[in-house]
Amino acid sequence: METYYYFILPIVLLLLFFLFRSFFTGRKNIPGELFTQALKNENSGHFEEAVATYKNALQEVQKGHFHDTHLENMIVEKLRVLNTAIEYQKNFHCDRQLQGSKNGTGGILPA
Repeated sequence: METYYYFILPIVLLLLFFLFRSFFTGRKNIPGELFTQALKNENSGHFEEAVATYKNALQEVQKGHFHDTHLENMIVEKLRVLNTAIEYQKNFHCDRQLQGSKNGTGGILPA
């Protein structure tokens, strides 16, 4: 066996290793991307869209081969907080309309 085979063989094996490694680790992190998208929706005040996106991210985490329990717990906690915020906004909006109609302003409170 020639000596240059000892140099070519490790180089070819390293190239194959890096090729397979990039193929398997190059997959997109779909739950993470959905989580960041939902976080952007939440920060911009679109709570209903954020809830829907968080639910999609939660389904993707649960579908995955390896459960990321930390991400799953974060999503569940965000869903709880958002549902509370949505209920608060609905109650606050209804209360303001009721107070305005009681004052005779037709649902608009005087400044």
